[in-house]
Amino acid sequence: MGIGNIVFIILLIGASFLFAKNIRRLVRNINLGKDQKIDDRKGERWSLMARVALGQSKMVVRPIPGILHVLVYAGFVIINIEVLEIVIDGVLGTHRVFSFLGGFYDVLIGSFEVLALLVLVACVIFLIRREVLRIKRFWNKEMGGWPRTDATLILVMEILLMGAFLKMNATDQILAERGVGHYIVAGSYPISSMLRPFFEGMSDGTLVLLERSYWWFHIVGILAFLNYLPYSKHLHILLAFPNVWYSKLQPKTEIANMPRVTGEVRSMMDPSIPPPEPAAQNMVAGAEVPDRFGAKDIFDLSWKSLMDAYSCTECGRCTSECPANLTGKLLSPRKIMMDTRDRVAEVGRVIDAKGKWEDDGNSLHSRITDEELWACTTCNACTEACPVNIDPVNIIVEMRRYLVMEESKTRPALTSMFNNVENNGAPWAFGPDKRMEWTEG
Repeated sequence: MGIGNIVFIILLIGASFLFAKNIRRLVRNINLGKDQKIDDRKGERWSLMARVALGQSKMVVRPIPGILHVLVYAGFVIINIEVLEIVIDGVLGTHRVFSFLGGFYDVLIGSFEVLALLVLVACVIFLIRREVLRIKRFWNKEMGGWPRTDATLILVMEILLMGAFLKMNATDQILAERGVGHYIVAGSYPISSMLRPFFEGMSDGTLVLLERSYWWFHIVGILAFLNYLPYSKHLHILLAFPNVWYSKLQPKTEIANMPRVTGEVRSMMDPSIPPPEPAAQNMVAGAEVPDRFGAKDIFDLSWKSLMDAYSCTECGRCTSECPANLTGKLLSPRKIMMDTRDRVAEVGRVIDAKGKWEDDGNSLHSRITDEELWACTTCNACTEACPVNIDPVNIIVEMRRYLVMEESKTRPALTSMFNNVENNGAPWAFGPDKRMEWTEG
């Protein structure tokens, strides 16, 4: 074991520790939401996850980006087998430790190279779509600044990583054929072999330096990418599967009743039914959080809604399908999810800094305006379009409930309807005894 192996082990341990820390923080933040039991219809949930998350069924509804995404997704999953070999080599000081697999190893390396090229090409096309063609949904107002930079940074990183992988293989082949050091002839290289002419005339020492540089760049880049995920929209790589498994299986347009309100109404209608017990004290991150009607802040949403926010890919399909947005209204379902995620992160930073939650004077309503909330028609087009079954409508409805039930803030038309329901038992401005008069005209 040389100094390089020691450095690699230290780097691997450090990256793993940091990743575990980031995941713990992520789990803590998601659990800031209210408890929600989701464990019904397990068979249907596994089937849904296999179809939507694994099978990418909702991605390919739009064929061009869908197929490109499938290529990147398959490359990410399958090439991780190659990463396992690199990690073992880095720890043990071996080289191509899986080469004993013989012909199967040839197939593996060959398939890795083909996938690496396809991933590289797909990422280049994605960049062109974003930066040259400037597809509208990637340039909406909420995508300015960091969100746009984040997307571009990831695509460039993936291109560089795939390029380093192919160039590492090209230099490795030449060194193996020359019999230099520990390099061995093993594997099949249908893509990187085309890069060999660029390196053939170089000396052994230069080739070793290049091969090691590409090797280190590739593995360090992957470890850096792993720890970048919790800060990026690409966190959906990890959360897509559980998020789809916990999807809402009821009809998308079904809006859940609030148990406390339902209990009060039943008690009012039937005196034999006792009113619901007062809400239990809710402690979150060392602070008491009042039980509210609807959602003022992230604590009033369920943990599933917070997972939705972290799972958002910022692809914009929801917003591009939203009828309110298409008619020029301020609502963007993607922005709702981004604002929710940013608020969760903001609350998390307060907890990290102070050791517990202390009210910072902000809330979800500090980021999401009333105009956005009331523009929603609850048609659920956004939920239907989302590739990972995110539900922005639930957050919108809960925030509107808070405005109506705790702040008494509604639109004028809604105020009239509420008054009519209270006075006439119906949304119309006349009593039940006059409802059939229109037939007498």
